[in-house]
Amino acid sequence: QVQLVESGGGLVQAGGSLRLSCAASGRTVGNYAMGWFRQAPGKEREFVAGITWNGGISDSVDFVKGRFTISRDNAKNTVYLQMNSLKPEDTAVYYCAASGFRLRVPRRGNEYTYWGQGTQVTVSS
Repeated sequence: QVQLVESGGGLVQAGGSLRLSCAASGRTVGNYAMGWFRQAPGKEREFVAGITWNGGISDSVDFVKGRFTISRDNAKNTVYLQMNSLKPEDTAVYYCAASGFRLRVPRRGNEYTYWGQGTQVTVSS
């Protein structure tokens, strides 16, 4: 079992930055590829970014490329999502998740086994 706890969300003005953290307990997060997803009100959950077990490969969707960066520190059992140049449309609950597919970055939610409870990110215009 892996328990994931997100933090770092909050209210920020457009153009601002936030860094989300996902702290894992239980099994070491180094055994898993990790992903960040988000869900805005009235919308489906969507993949944002992911990273393989050792950070060798990362992937992100086009609408965050150049603005969001995923990273991980396996020694701290923590994954991060640095979000810059935030836009109002980035407002959502952000979730981190762990996948047993270590060597690639899954984009589908059903490829992830463990999920955090989410952290709210609100970007004001």
